[in-house]
Formats: sequence, C-alpha cells, structure tokens
Amino acid sequence: MTSFQGKTVIITGASRGIGRSIALELAKAKANVVIAAKTVEPHKTLPGTIYTVAEEVEKAGGKALAFQLDVRDADQITDMVKATVERFSGIDALVNNAGAIRLTGTSETPAKTFDLMMGVNARATFLCSQACLPHLEKAANPHILSLSPPISLDPKWLQNHVAYTLSKYGMSLCTLGMAAEFKSKGIAVNSLWPRTIVATAAVTWLMGEDITKHCRKPEMMAKAAFEILKTPSSQLTGQTLIDEAFLLTRGMTDFSSFACDPKEELYPDLYIETI
Repeated sequence: MTSFQGKTVIITGASRGIGRSIALELAKAKANVVIAAKTVEPHKTLPGTIYTVAEEVEKAGGKALAFQLDVRDADQITDMVKATVERFSGIDALVNNAGAIRLTGTSETPAKTFDLMMGVNARATFLCSQACLPHLEKAANPHILSLSPPISLDPKWLQNHVAYTLSKYGMSLCTLGMAAEFKSKGIAVNSLWPRTIVATAAVTWLMGEDITKHCRKPEMMAKAAFEILKTPSSQLTGQTLIDEAFLLTRGMTDFSSFACDPKEELYPDLYIETI
C-alpha cells in the first residue's frame, strides 16, 4: 500500500460510517488523520465517537487527532485547522464527508431543516475548503475530496426532496468551481459518490434495517477515496467520480467482498440512473 506517512488528512464527519472507513484506510498507510466530528460521548443508538475512531486509527498504524467539530460553526473550523497545523505541521488533504439528510418535500421541510442541510453540506464544504486552502497550497500532492453526487438536471432527482438535492449539488458545484479556481495552485478538487447504497447509520435510519442486505459496505467508498487521494493532483481534478467506475480504472474488478449480502440484489444510490 502506498505510504501516506507524514501526510495529514482532515476528515469531517469521521466518527462513524464512510468517514470512519476512510480514516482507517489511510491509517493503514500510516497517515496522520484528523477525526473531526460532533460526537464525543457514546450515542444511545449510533456507534462511534471521535475518540474511539482516533484509537482505531492509532491501532491501524496512523497518527490521530480527535477534534470536536460542528461544521456549521466557522470559528470551530478555523480552530480545527489551527490545531491540525500545530500538531502535524501542515495539511495535505481535506475530505468533506460530514452530511445531513432529510428526504422531505417542499411543504414538509421547515426552514430549520433546510438550513441544517445547507449548513452541513454545501456551506461546510465551502468553509472547510477555504480554511484549509493556505496550507494545501504548500502541500506536495494536495487534494480536496467531497462526498457529493454527479449533477443531473433531470427533475426526478429534485421533485421529491428539493432541499436535500440543492445542498448536495452545492457540494458538487464547489468541486467544479474550486477545481478550476485552484488548478494553477496544483490543488486537486473532486467529488465521490457510491454507485450503490452504502450501509450506514443514516441509511438504516431512513430506510430501516432490512435495506442493509441490499447495500455495500462503507469500505468500498474508503478504497475509492484512498485511490483518489494518492493520485497526483495534476492528473485528476474537477471530476464527480463514482466509486465502482473509478476503482475499475485502477484495476479492481471484483467487488463481491464489499457486498453486505452477496446473495442479494444491490440497490442504486440516489442520483445513479441504474446499476
């Protein structure tokens, strides 16, 4: 595995799910990983805190900094970047993984819910990228990676949950715009989205436990994220990538080990036409 030793990656929303899996994938390559999330006390029903994931990162071979972060708070973002640089002397990559989701129609989406999704998804992606920028400019292979979908203007992706789609497309628009803006600085900016539904706490909360058998494990997204982050920044930027398609370009062809139940049909994620 490519070594990330001495390289520092900030991952928002890393106390569980895909963020945690990306952290552990990087830890195996000896990266410094900043576990930036809100959860510091064990949740009643959800696994993981910033401290438990930091411990896992250390055990896997990486170095960890656990930082309590509400990505809606600009001052906290500034403090996180400062703490990261003080601990690890720089920033090589940012993964905008924190997310908020409510699949509600216009009439069923109060302002508070709209603001939550816009704040955690689009606004946080912008502010975290902005805060990391001065340090990414100094890195040898700088990357910003956001977990957001390809943009389609087909109304079917908007009609049932306009607010959520706006917030996720906002992240992808950050990718497209910042990739062009930062190209001269050598900073790669990309988005990554799963081809199939991923088994996470958010998915089971939305769709029930039974959906898990039709999902892939978050480790597949982690593998794709790792491959993106190790790619020379000059060779890959401004892309909205799909995990399976990207891994195929890296020579992976057998994804059966990532299925939660290999005997069951996999379901496509939102914004994916078909699998």
